[in-house]
Amino acid sequence: MAERPNVVLIVCDTFRRDHVGAYGNATIRTPHLDAFARDAAAFDHHLVSSFPTMPARADILTGRFSYTFMGWEALPAGIQTLPGVLAGEGYLTMGVVDTPFFIRGGYGYDRGFDDFIWVRGQGDDTRPHERSDARLTWRSEADRLIARTVTAAEGWLERHYKEPFFLYVDSWDPHEPWDAPEYYTALYKPDYDGRQLYPTYGKWRDAGLTEEDVEMAHATYCGEVTMVDRWIGRLLEKLDVLGLTDNTVVLFTSDHGFFFGEHGYFGKAEWFHDPGAKITADADVPEWLPESWLLTVGWSPLYQELTRIPLFVRGPGLDPGKRQALTTAPDLAPTILDLVGIDVPAGMQGRSFKSALDAEDGEHRPFVVSSWPLYFAEGEMTSAVDSRPRRISSYMPITIATRTRSVILGGPTESPELYDLESDPGEQENVWAANAENGLGLCREAVGFLEECETPEKFLEPRRSALEAFAPR
Repeated sequence: MAERPNVVLIVCDTFRRDHVGAYGNATIRTPHLDAFARDAAAFDHHLVSSFPTMPARADILTGRFSYTFMGWEALPAGIQTLPGVLAGEGYLTMGVVDTPFFIRGGYGYDRGFDDFIWVRGQGDDTRPHERSDARLTWRSEADRLIARTVTAAEGWLERHYKEPFFLYVDSWDPHEPWDAPEYYTALYKPDYDGRQLYPTYGKWRDAGLTEEDVEMAHATYCGEVTMVDRWIGRLLEKLDVLGLTDNTVVLFTSDHGFFFGEHGYFGKAEWFHDPGAKITADADVPEWLPESWLLTVGWSPLYQELTRIPLFVRGPGLDPGKRQALTTAPDLAPTILDLVGIDVPAGMQGRSFKSALDAEDGEHRPFVVSSWPLYFAEGEMTSAVDSRPRRISSYMPITIATRTRSVILGGPTESPELYDLESDPGEQENVWAANAENGLGLCREAVGFLEECETPEKFLEPRRSALEAFAPR
């Protein structure tokens, strides 16, 4: 039997596809990813399934469409994970992450890893017992979290490169706060004055920001993208130095993108403070949480700036070049298992796209559903984002996309949106009124897909009601 290849899976948070040179951006500097992409299969239509951060990780690690049965929460007991399956087949499995929610609060996303390193320092400061002074200790670029994460991964490779391994590397950068060394931002804004701007998570004009403000914030993000590229390049170079390149499958992807003014948003969702919000006695919230953090999640549709993300796959026997197949995060685990010759467990809902890797024009999925966790009712209290309690202001919209069309479908009171991605890739002109029957057809297929995933009826009913409400009379 031929030696099974090693696997390295790299995930970088909030990394927009259209900010990578290999996908056509001639301005933002990503030389290391571009070089990697030239030797890899580059997927043009890799789309988000579960959104945002931790639901996306649940998809990646379990091969399941987590938005159909869970939210931003601990990984449910009994669900198999990709590292667990690989460990059972003789792989040494290692996770190196600085994304702060994997194990904090008993979340258990380290399940199946033989070893796991959490590089602390990222995250919010609303948990008094977990505040970090990491940024106060920074003296050079090597102190940044992406640098420390890659350095830890390199050290592990040096110790274990002669063993069959699965290495998972997860960087929260280029997630905000965008605080790469100033010389990176100066590549995109030569007169950069060191100012940092946190996203409004809503309509930027309503927040009183100017176009110059958003452009400055975007420059700091681009600087962080280039910093991340440099350190990912160093990890890829380490594989070369250790002689691993020819027998290692390497994948690079993200969890979602970000809005920098598109559709009026600056952030990846719309949050707003509810002046009347109170933490009631029966609310399932931590005692330490201040009421000022009791935010409401607004409409928050998932447009392509969020849903269309990078995916590069390099490995022995795989031809480089563009791939047009529609793929999504739960497909990654089955594909990795397929590439290393391990049977895919029955519980994984994703499907291997190995055949699409073998053909530039190969097909895989007819459409992809991208979604927040499918919350049941308006006003529900849930830990929708970053482990903080949130109220849901409306049924969270799902996006159903093919290569040529996208539909945004909410509940029975929100009018759907339909876009022609060939003529309108920026999703600016809603053509639902003139093409409702076409849009409804795609929505019906999506509901059928949710049924196949055994989505609870309480999540399906409002989507079915929406179809009835907006069907042509």
